Amino acid sequence: MKEINWYRLLLGGLVAGFIIDVVQWLLNGVLLGSEWRDAMQALGKPLEENPARSVFYIFLGLVYGVLAVWFYASIRPRYGAGPVTALYAGTAVWLLGYCLPTLTWMPMGLFPAGLVSVAMLIGLVELLVATEAGAWLYQEPLPGAAGAARRAA
Repeated sequence: MKEINWYRLLLGGLVAGFIIDVVQWLLNGVLLGSEWRDAMQALGKPLEENPARSVFYIFLGLVYGVLAVWFYASIRPRYGAGPVTALYAGTAVWLLGYCLPTLTWMPMGLFPAGLVSVAMLIGLVELLVATEAGAWLYQEPLPGAAGAARRAA
């Protein structure tokens, strides 16, 4: 099947994004919040928490969720439907969106290595779980009259 079910992709992506947002809030807001504030203070950039920043990060989490499910839907025809393919998709999004950008900070010593490592590893688990949940909700479009009518248009 070459078509993507955009409705199911968005549904699964929003669920995945919600999971990402909740884990990020727990991780970086509740568990590691004081450590991030201390790290930013050490850089001379006190962490100011405001509604606009919160909305930005919530939106970013939703985008990551949609991207993860989109990647799953895109590779599903090649690797097959199921949890293993969702793991591939989640790992790829984590590598491109979390791991590699974060690794660029490491040699600069901007943040404590332990803090960044914990955030990255929990981010991996978070993205894998979120992608699995979103992929579980995703289904290919049904073949038949509806799909044929859409392709003919």
